[in-house]
Amino acid sequence: MFLKKELMLTLSLAAALAAMIITPPTLQLFRNIDWRTLGTLFMMLCVLEGFKKENVLKPVVHLASNLRHMTSLSLFLVFGVFFTSMFVTNDVSLIIFVPLTILLFKNGQKEHYILPVISMENIAAIRGSLLMPFGSPQNLFLYGQADVSAWHFMLHMLPLCVTSALLLIGFIFFLYRRDVHEEIFAEREEAPWHAEGKKRRIAYLLLFILVIGVIVTRTPLWPFAILVVLAVIAIMDYQLLLQVDYVLIVTFLCFFIFSSSITANPKIADVLRKAVAGNEYWWAIGLSQIISNVPATIVLYPFTENFAGLIYGADTAGLCSLIGSLASVINYRIYVREYPKNGGKFVKVFTLISWAFFLIVVIPGFLLSRWKFF
Repeated sequence: MFLKKELMLTLSLAAALAAMIITPPTLQLFRNIDWRTLGTLFMMLCVLEGFKKENVLKPVVHLASNLRHMTSLSLFLVFGVFFTSMFVTNDVSLIIFVPLTILLFKNGQKEHYILPVISMENIAAIRGSLLMPFGSPQNLFLYGQADVSAWHFMLHMLPLCVTSALLLIGFIFFLYRRDVHEEIFAEREEAPWHAEGKKRRIAYLLLFILVIGVIVTRTPLWPFAILVVLAVIAIMDYQLLLQVDYVLIVTFLCFFIFSSSITANPKIADVLRKAVAGNEYWWAIGLSQIISNVPATIVLYPFTENFAGLIYGADTAGLCSLIGSLASVINYRIYVREYPKNGGKFVKVFTLISWAFFLIVVIPGFLLSRWKFF
């Protein structure tokens, strides 16, 4: 039942087992696993669970609750996702803003706008998070492999980020083209900050700074950072460790095993190298529609010659379908929990808006992928 529910984990386990049958595991295979990325991901997930539990981003929610026009509220919500996704990852930004969007629009009798707005929030999460090395799991992995500074990384991602922001503004104004001053009135409900949680909020913010420092500096002392994170959380709220998304970590591990096994098989590696080299952008988009962009990135990286093509393709793949990005699946789960009968409607609206955006950015993204990272 659990494996049926967690389809991505099931797929990754099957892929890892199949790969180890084709290429029997060796000690070198496990050495080739990117343990730094797994450790960094674990630390980030721990801290972000603390953010959610202690409502660290309450000021952002409060500001959204005071906006009275649909256009300004939608701009705030969409770009709230856009900018927070750069720092707290795309899936966490959706977990914060999508339920808030549903609550505000539902209370204000504007439910017919929920699907288009959360679809744009999904785009914002995917395209906003691409700017930072730690904005998404695939960026975190690829930045760990690239011998470039954080500023160099951000410079190369900036054109995609800026053009996406401008397009999202255009999409929002098109949605409210009949009345850009349409108002919304609703009772506001906010989760309170409790005084006893102040120390925990400060601790999680400091840990977040520590994790960002570990990522940007690529320090070899990252195992000690993990111990610090574990020690602080154990002292502040040890139960938080039970809520971490270990499924995502195990999924990453399985795809690392799959990628290492495939790379170790000369015949398979040679076929993939010939097929992928020079076509990284399209391979990243296409393969992501089967296994999602994070595992696709891990699988394709060893056969990549054009780093820009791989990362631009992976950060564009989530616009094609729900499967293209795990963030999209999270968005879908949040919505159908509130509207169980509207799953098909979600897919229809999501696909229409995402594809409209995808068709505009896919060719410029391909042309930009010729701009070498290093």
